[in-house]
Amino acid sequence: MLKQEYRLKKRSAFNATYRTGVSFHRDGITMFCGKKKDSETPAKIGFVVSKKIHKRAVKRNRIKRLMRESVRLYIKENSFPSNYISVIFAASSKVLNKNFSEVDSGIKKLIGLL
Repeated sequence: MLKQEYRLKKRSAFNATYRTGVSFHRDGITMFCGKKKDSETPAKIGFVVSKKIHKRAVKRNRIKRLMRESVRLYIKENSFPSNYISVIFAASSKVLNKNFSEVDSGIKKLIGLL
């Protein structure tokens, strides 16, 4: 689980991040970035898996757990780039049958684009 300081929680924060229009897509995962910032506070991170991906909550939650763990390990190894106020990772149906190493490599490629 991510530390409290890294979590993006409010609906208004998610909507503001989507409105900025900066996004990157790689390996079935889309990364939406919020406004750029100058301060050194950590970026807030959110994870989204739509009901369109799979109707079962168990499957959707598994994808979110995989993405969350990948980001958590990245933060532990390095520091997450704090160029943006907020970052949202959204999964597509391509991620359903992937294992952790495939999801991890996709997330690290996206983070490398920051």
